[in-house]
Amino acid sequence: MDLKKMNVPASTITRNLDELDKETGNIYQTVRIIAKRANKLSVDIKQELNHKLEEFAYYTDNLEEVFENREQIEISKYYEKLPKPTLIAIQEFMDGKLYYKMVDNTEVTNQ
Repeated sequence: MDLKKMNVPASTITRNLDELDKETGNIYQTVRIIAKRANKLSVDIKQELNHKLEEFAYYTDNLEEVFENREQIEISKYYEKLPKPTLIAIQEFMDGKLYYKMVDNTEVTNQ
C-alpha cells in the first residue's frame, strides 16, 4: 500500500454526516467501521516504520555516543508527512474500498 499515491487530504476537512451514513444507515456504525480500519492502518504503519528503523539500531551501553544517520532522518520525515490513519480510513470508506459485514443483532433471551 503506497500511502503517498492515495488521494487523501493532509489535514482534516468537514464531512457531511448524511453522506457518511448513507451506506450503513447509522452514523455510529459508520464511525465504528472507520475507527476499526484506522486502528489497523495505525498498527500496520507503525510496524512498517519499526521494521525500517531496525537496521539503524545500535545496541551499545554508552549513552554519550549519539549517531545521526541521514537515511534514518529521511525515513522519519517521510512517515511524519503521511496523512493520519483516520483520514486514510475515511477516504477508503467514502471511495467504497472497505469491506465490512453487518451482523444482525437480534434479541437473545437467557434461559
